[in-house]
Amino acid sequence: MAASLPESLQFLSVGATVLSGDDITDRYTSDWTFVNHCKPDAVLRPASTLELAAIMKACHQNHQPVVVQGGLTGLAGGATPSHGEVAVSLEKFNGIEEIDEFAMTMTVKAGTPLQTVQDAALAKGLVFPMDLGARGTATIGGNVSTNAGGVQVIRYGMTRALVMGLEVVLPDGTIITSLNKMLKNNAGYDLKHLFIGAEGTLGIVTRVVLRLFAKPKSRCTAVLAFNEFANSVELLRKIQADLTGLVNCYEVMWDCYFDNVAPTVKNFGKPFDESHGAYAILELCGNHQQRDSELLESFLAEQLESGIVADVVIAQNDTQADNLWSLRHGIGEFGSGRPLINYDVSIPIGDMDTFTRQILQQQQTTYPHITLLLFGHIGDSNLHVVIGDYKDGEFKPLKDWIHQLTGQFNGSISAEHGIGKLKTDYLPLSRSAEEIALMRLIKSTIDPHNILNRGRVINAT
Repeated sequence: MAASLPESLQFLSVGATVLSGDDITDRYTSDWTFVNHCKPDAVLRPASTLELAAIMKACHQNHQPVVVQGGLTGLAGGATPSHGEVAVSLEKFNGIEEIDEFAMTMTVKAGTPLQTVQDAALAKGLVFPMDLGARGTATIGGNVSTNAGGVQVIRYGMTRALVMGLEVVLPDGTIITSLNKMLKNNAGYDLKHLFIGAEGTLGIVTRVVLRLFAKPKSRCTAVLAFNEFANSVELLRKIQADLTGLVNCYEVMWDCYFDNVAPTVKNFGKPFDESHGAYAILELCGNHQQRDSELLESFLAEQLESGIVADVVIAQNDTQADNLWSLRHGIGEFGSGRPLINYDVSIPIGDMDTFTRQILQQQQTTYPHITLLLFGHIGDSNLHVVIGDYKDGEFKPLKDWIHQLTGQFNGSISAEHGIGKLKTDYLPLSRSAEEIALMRLIKSTIDPHNILNRGRVINAT
């Protein structure tokens, strides 16, 4: 297979499966954004850590830029090749190596799809709680490298909180194996945190030790309606005080999301007779179905009486709960066949009402033609701003608008999707000059030739 390499890349004849020329399909030209898609000079598909280490050693010695690719479900352009890069695909790094039911850990290869991990945990009566809409395609290595979030962060934390240990190949081919299983291990620097959320700029994750949890025995799901978004924040405070330890998810949707997306979702139906200013899906998970259901019903009855909640529908079984969740996941159906820009930001919860009011007001005056969808996890400060029906030439002005407003509110321009190539110019809105300088120092120390995921996260100096 190495004979298919062009002459200029013959130094990469290291035994891995290689694709070049017409054998490189569109799959390898972009992540899900398909922005600035580009065919890599070659695609290398190692099947082992040793093969990958040999590839990186050769690239380091020849100053060859490399882009790392997993499930290609990213939304920041991080896995989209640039001109002159070769792609290293981890698609052959697929499989579960071990489930340790005593340590409650799972050791997996980086190319393993998230859903495969979730299903394997469930088969043992355990759960791996990180969850995304792209679970069937997104891979664990990508989840780790972007510090993925999802709908259960309010209870379990980001991916960073779910990783016990890592194996990583550095840009020069050095293999760092730290497959720790212990919750307490303070023997020196916890090096895994260098690579979690680094978006592949410091090393390529090859194996991961994941933390598992006991499967909850109860599930209580409700969709709530509010007169205005501010009521949903007030309810969040009460939820955190009165339902401690049970809250699994709290997903809020503005009326602009509900009114546009609900009609496109097959299984959702029409739970409320009247329109409202905001909506939320609240889900509790505990250990006693009847007791937890009664607790939720009593809690929501109090909130209805106080006026914080305007209306509520409680699922009576798992099928009804899944149907309620179809609204939150319906953004995929709504976006099918139409271009959407998904801005993934974090805003301090206390400022989120003012932030979104400014967006809605400016939309009416400057961009009345766009479709604007607002929704998010809220309990972890994460807001998604999705824009459709924009005109040619508006892509950058819209990016400037949302990101600069995020900076004004001391928010993060990336809550869970990463910086990639599409947000590097905006990083100073969320990180100080000193922080960025330290990032560059770490990058230059570990990757002195700047070959690994060049131009992602931080721009070259």
